[in-house]
Amino acid sequence: MELSPQQIQQRIAAGEKFCIIDVREQWEFQAAAITGSNLVPMGSVPTRIQELEAQADISPLLVICHHGVRSLNVVQWLRQQGLENCTSLIGGIDQWSRDVDTTVPRY
Repeated sequence: MELSPQQIQQRIAAGEKFCIIDVREQWEFQAAAITGSNLVPMGSVPTRIQELEAQADISPLLVICHHGVRSLNVVQWLRQQGLENCTSLIGGIDQWSRDVDTTVPRY
């Protein structure tokens, strides 16, 4: 259910495509974001489940938040709804910024 920033980076380098779903709030997304990510605040996930299911049919969902707690909760919920093609980023965007892309601001 979880992958580290390094594991994600390796898979992307190998050509795997992810749909990055950022479940933080708008102000957090404005403060720091991974290029190409899609903002879907945690509270709106249930109303956007069909959209997420359709996207997961195209590519795996990589769910991110600030430190990896909200994203893991969202992945657990999505899997309970039958959407298995999703994973959470361990440590969130903060860990991504420290380990993979230092140009992403930390807050």
